[in-house]
Amino acid sequence: MYDVVLVDDEQIILQGLAQVFPWAQYRCRVVDTAGDGREGLSIIHQKRPQILLTDIRMPNLDGLSMVAALKSEFPALQITVLTAFRDFDYAQRAIQLGVCRYLLKPSRMEELHEAVAAMTAALDALTPAEGNADAEDPQAGSFVARAAIHYIEEHYAEHLCLSDVADQVYVSQWHLSKLINHYAQMSFFDLLNKCRIQRAQELLADPMFRVNEIAYAVGYADVAHFSRIFKKVTAKTPMEYRQSLR
Repeated sequence: MYDVVLVDDEQIILQGLAQVFPWAQYRCRVVDTAGDGREGLSIIHQKRPQILLTDIRMPNLDGLSMVAALKSEFPALQITVLTAFRDFDYAQRAIQLGVCRYLLKPSRMEELHEAVAAMTAALDALTPAEGNADAEDPQAGSFVARAAIHYIEEHYAEHLCLSDVADQVYVSQWHLSKLINHYAQMSFFDLLNKCRIQRAQELLADPMFRVNEIAYAVGYADVAHFSRIFKKVTAKTPMEYRQSLR
């Protein structure tokens, strides 16, 4: 028996999918529903379903990032998108990230039957190793890692921690840490320090800025800590680096 989660901000669609579709015919059962993407992500992390039917254009949610996050963290999860969003490029990117079917609303019943049949067949074909949650989905993992790195590069000056970035890309802290290590070849904190020190090097080229001002500007609350990190990354203190530019 395969567990199914349904996510859609239209309650009438949720009720119809849950109550009208013959899930038992495909050895499936609906274990939960959600009215928005954030709630859906929480339910999926809690209940670990094998099948997800979801809208991809919901308030406060980047649908492609959600799909990438789920396929990265749960590569065996079978996803069918039900959406009114008619954009070929968007649909193509969703499929590249691991969506099994991309159905346009209003979907015909035969399309839903075909989608569920395809997803259960894919699950039936998985070996135990392929069904393991630790398996890799390189396309989705790369998408999530790039999004996380971009967010760090844009927000390095803030009081940023791993959980903040994980929330932005819809994955767990543990999984994001693994992705950053794999794709950036460094830890989250090393990547964050790298972004901060690179910006500090640019600011040190301008003699108008004091070292303590630069430390605060790039996200360090403590000047001594900034100096230690700067020397660790560049092999020079901030003042030695500034003097080397003259």
